Amino acid sequence: MAIGLNNHVFKGHKALLGGKFVTYRELELSARYDIFSKSANGFDWGNHADASLQLSFAMLYSLSDKDLATKYAQQYTTDVISKISSRDWIISANDVLKWIDINCEKPKEDTQAVPAPMMKKLQPIRKAKRTNKPKTNVVKDICKELNITQKVLAEILEVPEGTVSSWAVKNEIPRLGKKAIEFYILYSKNQKIVDSYRSFKELLEVS
Repeated sequence: MAIGLNNHVFKGHKALLGGKFVTYRELELSARYDIFSKSANGFDWGNHADASLQLSFAMLYSLSDKDLATKYAQQYTTDVISKISSRDWIISANDVLKWIDINCEKPKEDTQAVPAPMMKKLQPIRKAKRTNKPKTNVVKDICKELNITQKVLAEILEVPEGTVSSWAVKNEIPRLGKKAIEFYILYSKNQKIVDSYRSFKELLEVS
């Protein structure tokens, strides 16, 4: 009964600079603040915060209804969302539906009836509207934050410029590349502190 949703997945990504993004079927997942408003700061995972609860509701609502999503959002946060420890993750729609079937109370009126979540499994999922919100790019965001070009970033990391261009196209930086950038950002911040101290010291000596 889940054949129709085999390729439907939720994807989460935490950008290096702190942004958090979740998609469903390659489109931005709606937080549905209009019917469930717990967090004003979007989604989160790896904890029990309100933003994680907002994500749980949005995922459950995508595959069931408002009542079920509201009732079980907290439990889904505890069982699944709070245990996600990576920056990037993928959860299939079928996995969410399996969790619903195991953990959510079934209708009592008709024991032969197909539970609501299973019924939704058989229905075609309406295509979400594409928003005009521009997609972020982790490489461009980093270059903008550091006020440098991709060419300069390649020189800093001592890798070919084509490698950085490839990261930008894929919108993905390998783990070692991220570490190197994080070290450089930390070094830059520390260098600014040192430069500020030197300037302050020079002013004191002049006065």
